[in-house]
Formats: sequence, C-alpha cells, structure tokens
Amino acid sequence: MPEPIRTEPQEPDEPDVHVTLSTASVFPRRVPLAFESAAELGYDGIEVMIWSEEVTQNPRALAKLAADNGVPVRSVHAPTLLVSQRVWGRSPVAKLERTTEMALELGAGTVVVHPPFRWQYKYARQFQDQVRQLSESTGVTIAVENMYPWRGGRREFQAYLPGWDPAEHDYDAVTLDLSHASVAQQDALTLLHTFGDRLRHVHLADGNHGARDEHLVPGRGKMHAEKVLQELVARRWSGDVCVEISTRAARSAAERHDDLAASLQFARAYLSPTPHEFHTPPGAHHRPHDAW
Repeated sequence: MPEPIRTEPQEPDEPDVHVTLSTASVFPRRVPLAFESAAELGYDGIEVMIWSEEVTQNPRALAKLAADNGVPVRSVHAPTLLVSQRVWGRSPVAKLERTTEMALELGAGTVVVHPPFRWQYKYARQFQDQVRQLSESTGVTIAVENMYPWRGGRREFQAYLPGWDPAEHDYDAVTLDLSHASVAQQDALTLLHTFGDRLRHVHLADGNHGARDEHLVPGRGKMHAEKVLQELVARRWSGDVCVEISTRAARSAAERHDDLAASLQFARAYLSPTPHEFHTPPGAHHRPHDAW
C-alpha cells in the first residue's frame, strides 16, 4: 500500500487589504488605548499620528506597544497638521525625513503627509522632489493626502501649495481621505478613479459635505464609503484602509468602543469578496473639530 502523500501545512494568505486604526481615532485619550482597542477588536494594525503626545514621537515606546499588544505599526502620519507645527522643530523638510526614519525603524511601509501650507513656500518648491527622492532612497511609500479649500462665510481660501488636490499634481503615491473629500465636496469614487494606480492608502471616515472636517464613523454621512470599498475589491487593490474617525464627542468609554467596533465591521463587510450589507448604528451627537 503506497505511503500517503504528506503536505506541509500552508500559512494563510495575507489579506490584500489590511484594516488599520489611526491613533487619532481615540483622541483625547492616549495612544496606548488605540493599541489596546485595535488588539481587542481585531484590527490588522495601527497608523501612528505624530503630534504633541510624547509616545507618538518615540519609536522605541511605539515598538513596545506594538509587541505587547500584538498589533504592528503599518503606517505613520507625519506631523504636518496645524496642531503639530512645533513638533520636531519648524523645518517641514526635516520632519518628513525624521518621519520616514521612524517608519523604517518600526517596519511601517507607508508615510502619510499633507501638502505644504501656503506660507511654507520654500518647502513647497521642493516638496514633490523631496517626496519622490525619500521614497526612492528608503523604499517607504510616501503618500500625499487629499485636502480641501478652507472656507469662511462666502469666501474660499487656498491654504496649500502647490494645491490641496493631489489629482492636479504628479505625485507617485496618494492617500484618499473620505472626510477631506467631503469637505471639498468631491465624489470619492471619482477621486478613486482619477488617482488610479497612484492610490496607495485610504483613510476611512465619512462626512456630510459641510465646511468642517467631520471624520464621522463610516455609514453616518453622505460619502457612500461602502461603494469606495467595494470598488477597491473589484480592482483587486492592495494596501491599508485606515479607520480615522473622531470619537471626541463620545460620552463614555463604551460609546468610543462601539464607534471603533462599528467602523471595523463596516470595513470588513464591504471589503469582503462577497460583501454583505452593514447598517452603521446611530451614534452620539457629533461635534466637528479641526482637520487631521
């Protein structure tokens, strides 16, 4: 009788799309809670938003949190927000270099960066070249995020150079943020098609096309986030979909937990090869704040 054929057990395939959690999603609570929540709920990883909280600037502390919770850092957001203008000094060029170094140290494959502000005109002149050179020399994907015009009353302000819309510029890699697209009153599916192969990273949230950057739980706004996720599946896109919501209005730890859980369930439902409908439960009254 012939010997039975023995086969080695196969490791499960890595998912094409990882669903990660931005540390900004638990603000004003601290970064350790983001790691703990991601581990408890089953997120695939973390995106670290670098800002004034000291642990976000410390790769050793972040590596320990990742190891202790079994949740890797998969992306890092450079400190290029208004609220992080003084983090790591005033030179945006040096900030982006240091962020990329941190990504390498943590094993994160992506750095998310905003385009320069209008008053950073020297930085803006070399921004595209710096992004391309850093990405080529390090192997880290540096994905420039879509922003929006600032509005006050009936006036509109162009706050970014060379512009707020990456679709109009020749970046090699871009991040699609659905909340930012909502403020810009852009259709997210149209942006996805316009970005094409340059789309490397997605910030999953929602919005109602108002003038404020809301970062709602997906399904609580008008951006049809489910269609965006289903289109990513249809394209066989690979990358990270990072949940970047605001839970600042949460009245309790339970409300915050429920919002993080609902966002992950939404993402899993519509990123499945056989998607199923998911109705996001209503949440607490939302108070929008400044942009991330």
